[in-house]
Amino acid sequence: MKVISQIEAYREELVALRRDIHAHPELAYEERRTSALVAERLRAWGFDVDVGLARTGVVGSLTNGAGRAVGLRADMDALPMHETNGFAHRSTVAGRMHACGHDGHTAMLLGAARYLAASRDFQGTVRCIFQPAEEAAGGAKVMLEEGLFERLPVDAVFGMHNWPGLAAGRFALRPGPIMASLDCFDIRIEGRGTHGALPHHGVDPIAAAAAVIEALQTIVSRNVDPLQPAVVSVTKIHAGDAHNVIPDRVELGGGIRCFDTHVRALLKRRVEEIVAGVAGALGARGHVEFVQEFPAVHNDPASAALAARVAAELVGGAGVDAAAAPVLGSEDFAFMLERKPGCFVFIGNGAGPGSCMIHNSGYDFNDEILAIGASYWVRLAQAFLAAQPS
Repeated sequence: MKVISQIEAYREELVALRRDIHAHPELAYEERRTSALVAERLRAWGFDVDVGLARTGVVGSLTNGAGRAVGLRADMDALPMHETNGFAHRSTVAGRMHACGHDGHTAMLLGAARYLAASRDFQGTVRCIFQPAEEAAGGAKVMLEEGLFERLPVDAVFGMHNWPGLAAGRFALRPGPIMASLDCFDIRIEGRGTHGALPHHGVDPIAAAAAVIEALQTIVSRNVDPLQPAVVSVTKIHAGDAHNVIPDRVELGGGIRCFDTHVRALLKRRVEEIVAGVAGALGARGHVEFVQEFPAVHNDPASAALAARVAAELVGGAGVDAAAAPVLGSEDFAFMLERKPGCFVFIGNGAGPGSCMIHNSGYDFNDEILAIGASYWVRLAQAFLAAQPS
């Protein structure tokens, strides 16, 4: 494994930084402490620093001679979860936790930034993009809407996420779709409330909601091509407050996921048709609102080939799966890849006992991969900037 020796020399400093961020988690658009820490480090190393995109976003730009510009993106926000770990760097904020590894993502990119600033062994511009609000809050989209790539242009943009279950330090990627789209929905089913003993005097929205939930599960099995991956999940149900009252309304929530744009349109249309039709058939009224919408993450083939080559040079060919199976989770980095070519990769967080999945109250980022991830960022930036534009 060819970890950059200078980065390995300050690995313990990266560990301390990562654990400090872990102990002080901040939710979407509230990453003020993390943002200030990132901006302070970047300025100290000689980066030009832009702050304030999407409220708490930070972009550090470093130019060395003429050439192209590359964007390297890390996310900073935590999740509204209670941490059950007992180690010294556990969350100090009740109900807040870095359960997805964004603390590690931030530390890895800072490690790369430190090396690039000290070495200046590249030609062109590196932009380190520290994004807020990735966790279903659309921070990438907001940064773009506020002029990220107009103010700070790049020729390509790259992202990386840790992945438990994949051996530590290994890489997985693929050209084309690697993560699914996500369209979160809120459903409101309105009936007419009545006494629980006299259901014939009302319209029961709970019975209608049950029928709607069951019918929604037929979309994938009966409307989507069996060769196309898709998921429809109802994850929230809220109705009623008393044992003897049939309420006026039921509220449901959930999401749909897929990789294909045509399947995505079909899923959304069928959700709306089923909610209105099934609820109406039972005398109720159904309404759907899509409240958060993220496209699928599509890797540019040329960028994916470059990322795979860089990763293989770092950890060996056996440590890179360049044709990995796509994941039905979602990532708002997709918005950046809609605007610029690039590639999103997974770096192994570890496999075996104790390596629980992200979004688990017992999760922790694996500090053993910090120097590997930082080295990957450096070598990727160097390789992209050294390549001749096609």
